[in-house]
Formats: sequence, C-alpha cells, structure tokens
Amino acid sequence: MSSSQSLVTHLIELRNRLVHSLLAILLIFLCLFPWAADLYALLAQPLLAKLPQGTQMIATDVTTPFFVPIKVTMMAAFLLALPYVLLQIWRFVAPGLYANEKHFLLPMILSSLVLFIAGMAFAYFVVFPAVFGFVIASAPVGVAVMTDIDKYLSFALGMFLAFGVSFQVPVIVVVLAHLGMVTPAKLREARPYVIVGVFVVGAVLTPPDVISQFLLAVPMWLLYEAGVLVADRMPGKKPGLAE
Repeated sequence: MSSSQSLVTHLIELRNRLVHSLLAILLIFLCLFPWAADLYALLAQPLLAKLPQGTQMIATDVTTPFFVPIKVTMMAAFLLALPYVLLQIWRFVAPGLYANEKHFLLPMILSSLVLFIAGMAFAYFVVFPAVFGFVIASAPVGVAVMTDIDKYLSFALGMFLAFGVSFQVPVIVVVLAHLGMVTPAKLREARPYVIVGVFVVGAVLTPPDVISQFLLAVPMWLLYEAGVLVADRMPGKKPGLAE
C-alpha cells in the first residue's frame, strides 16, 4: 500500500471514529433531553440548599431558562459518552503502538478519566457546599442572594474544569517518571516547592476565598504524594534526563 493510500485509509478511519463518538453523544443527549430541567436542578442543588428560606435563583435573560438546562444536558451527555469516546480514540491509535506502550498508556488514560470525574465529584459534594455556605453567610444584612442561573452554570463549569484538571497531578508525575525526566528522589526533593505551587494554583483557579483555595491545594498536594509513591514502585523506569 502506497503512503497516499495509507494516509487516506487513516483519515477514513479517523472520520468513522469521530462520527461514532458524535452519534453516541447525540443519542445520550436525546435520551436526557426530557429531564433537562431536572439535571439543572441537580447541578444547582448545592447552592439551592444554602440559599436563605424564601429566596431562589433568577434568570435575567429571556432565553436563559431554556438554553441553560440544554447546556447542562449537553455536558452530561458528553460525560456519559466519554468512556465510549475514549474507546474510539484508543482503537484508532492502538494499532500504531508497541505492546509496552499499550500496557503503559491504557492504565494512564483510564486513571486520567477516573481522576477527572473524581475531581468534579469532589468539587460538587465538598467544595460547593463549603464555599456557598461561607459566601451566603458573609452577605451583608439586607442583601438578598439570588444568583443568575447562567452565571451559576459558568461558575460550576469553571470549578469542574479546575478540579478535574488539577486531579491529573498523579498521572503527570507518573508519566514524567516513566519518561525519565524526573526520578522519585527528585520529586521528593521538590516537595517544598510543590506545596507552595499548589497553593498558588489554588489561588489562581478558584474564587477569591480561602476555603476553595485550601480545598483545591491540599488534594493536589496529596495527589502529588500519591504520584510519587506510584512512580517509586513503577517497574521498568527509564534512566533518563533526571539521572
């Protein structure tokens, strides 16, 4: 097979994988669509539970009550379809990998997915109630807290992304150690700088309150330590740039 034919074959394969992924997301979205309002209510529950009695969320735009739940449903559909999407990506790239690369990359991909979802869950079940309780309790007397539903969605998505990405620290540490760019000894030596760094990241990625910054920084540090432990026990570490 010529190089041009091989390229066309790969492009067709990539197109098919993308189509399958998009169809899976669309199918799940259509199944969830009748419960779009309920999905938004579930997303907003941490805030609704902390609002004073008799207050509620508001919509300041005419189309917001319709489009915001649709956005939430699209996000939920993507998350539910993500394992299938990753499977399609894996089936596309796996034939070009060596056996040892497959044995390393597959656990890393699965770990990354689990950690991202764990980061989102941590933000929803731990961070949101703590932050909303603190913010609402700090409101001046006479101020009614009534958040716009679109602004809340933007806040929630930003926090989900921040915690989901931050929870990738162990994967990053293990990959760097596998590539030989760092050693477990060097990672342990860098601990003081890492502790300072995670608090800086927490200050940048979270709202300007101490609670959310602390709740992001401490898990990142603990996950870093977990990554160091895994890297220290990882078989077949490459002697590399850090040696």
